[in-house]
Amino acid sequence: MKILQSKFEGLFVLEPIMFKDERGHFTEAYNFEVLKKGGIDVKFVQDNQSFSKGGVIRGLHFQNAPKAQTKLVRVLRGAILDVAVDLRRDKPTFRMAHAIELSRDNAKQVLIPKGFAHGFSVLSDFAEVLYKCDETYSKEHESGINIEDPELKIEWKIRLTERIVSAKDKSLPAIENARFNF
Repeated sequence: MKILQSKFEGLFVLEPIMFKDERGHFTEAYNFEVLKKGGIDVKFVQDNQSFSKGGVIRGLHFQNAPKAQTKLVRVLRGAILDVAVDLRRDKPTFRMAHAIELSRDNAKQVLIPKGFAHGFSVLSDFAEVLYKCDETYSKEHESGINIEDPELKIEWKIRLTERIVSAKDKSLPAIENARFNF
């Protein structure tokens, strides 16, 4: 597995090796020891899986400390544009967005550390996304940022007229008004 450091401290793109033959393919999607040798020592405690139709945008979500989450995101079926926004005030990438296309076909994964808001848009007819978390869900600590915040300049690759966004996500504040403690 290739472990690639992005320009965001602690945010890694993982490229598992895919073995293909006439039967299909095999990929080792997660190996604690391989990641640990690569400098990633995270104990995951919860898996989340979502299924979304094409045009759906989910996010931008996060949990505040002490329930902040590191996430390892991968796509089981379809394709998404995965977006993480750095909310760590002490980092040079504060308020900047990292975007990467994840799909079943490219098998890439992204490890998003604590201190980021996370969301994705579905680029295919549907997508099934699996992500591991190192902290359990806590309604008391959940928060988010509006996907339409102009300061973030995120190109979701979904036409405005084709976007499907929950009422809850539409009501999230701009980053300037969001409450976070990173």
